[in-house]
Amino acid sequence: MKALTTLIAVLALGSFATTLNAQEKKKMDPEAAFKKKDANGDGKLSKEEFTKGAKDAAMAEKAFAAKDKDKDGSLTLEEFKAAGGKKKAK
Repeated sequence: MKALTTLIAVLALGSFATTLNAQEKKKMDPEAAFKKKDANGDGKLSKEEFTKGAKDAAMAEKAFAAKDKDKDGSLTLEEFKAAGGKKKAK
């Protein structure tokens, strides 16, 4: 009985920790996300930095193009934080 109780407690804690980690990823503030993606630390995101690790590369490239308002091939923090490429409701 003790073993069963211990097993249930371990599983519950593991599930709780996984949920917290997923929530942290969702709630990462834009500045922290920008800093994490800015691999070379130049204060701008290249298309390669922006799309690295994307599940859907084509969608990430479209999002990059929509956010790159001045079309210089890189995103500033302001461009990164701005809403862009969102579809309008019909």
